[in-house]
Amino acid sequence: MNSFTQQNSHRRFNPLKREWVLVSPHRTQRPWQGQVEKPVQPAALAYDPECYLCPGNLRAGGVRTDSYTSTYVFENDFAALKADVPAFREDEEGKGLLIAEGESGICRVLCFSPRHDLTLAKMEIADIRKVVNLWDAQTQELGAREDIQYVQVFENRGAMMGASNPHPHGQIWASRSVPNEAAVEQAAQEVYLSEHGCCLLCAYRDLEIAKGERIVASNSSFIALVPFWAVWPFEVMILPARHIADLAAMTDQERDDLATILKAVTSAYDRVFDTPFPYSMGLHPQPFDGKEHPEWHFHLHFYPPLLRSATVRKFMVGFELLGSPQRDITPESAAETLRKASSSQ
Repeated sequence: MNSFTQQNSHRRFNPLKREWVLVSPHRTQRPWQGQVEKPVQPAALAYDPECYLCPGNLRAGGVRTDSYTSTYVFENDFAALKADVPAFREDEEGKGLLIAEGESGICRVLCFSPRHDLTLAKMEIADIRKVVNLWDAQTQELGAREDIQYVQVFENRGAMMGASNPHPHGQIWASRSVPNEAAVEQAAQEVYLSEHGCCLLCAYRDLEIAKGERIVASNSSFIALVPFWAVWPFEVMILPARHIADLAAMTDQERDDLATILKAVTSAYDRVFDTPFPYSMGLHPQPFDGKEHPEWHFHLHFYPPLLRSATVRKFMVGFELLGSPQRDITPESAAETLRKASSSQ
């Protein structure tokens, strides 16, 4: 980007959501007298007798966690979606304003490791590969069900991002309908394919590779970058180097490379402010609605909240809620910071 754009307020278009984000580089100098978070401390115990996700411990719902030795998945004791919800639709007064639909689904918890103190950033790549394999197995199993149209795999890391337990784990929510974010991305990718005759994220990936200024890390199968339209300060997207729609389409080498780049991104995060970096991360595969999706390009999103330090976070309030998303540091500056952190490994 030119120096004028790097120094002046402007807005950037997000073609994946068909919305705009306001960029205000000059605001990085503003003083901060707002909320300051407590520094995050890494877990000190390999096994915590009080943690309900550690092997063999009793969970809050009264079920005992198995004495697992690798990755581990179980039905969420307090699931947001239930499989036995009947299909129904209500439109009170028939005006299209008070509409409710039954939404069934399945929610599972996936522990990355029996070790309480091992995050993705600290795990061996071979063990992260086991997580990738389980993501794939769970996605294929749940996506094959007739009552499921989408499988959302995600991880909330850290109390700042709402994680209710510090044991490294993620979640899998499989739902009857395609959720909002995936539906918006699907529509945008369909429009781009129709208008340009090619995949949106393939074209975008190639542009980013040519420019190089927002790439954080890469290998033979994936690139990690700060999107041109990023909202969160150190937001990252991971894109495959070829057009694939979901994990099931990946080769063994690509699965190895996905584990490798996940390690690179998460460990780079931890180096930025020398703290366990909080984030929400999620996989976006194609919908499992029985239809062909030539427009869909598999990708991962990382949304971390830290802004200036380990104790100052980004808040989505005010104009962001009422107008449009806004960021201070430019994506190019964020990418440079993450790239340096990644290269120092």
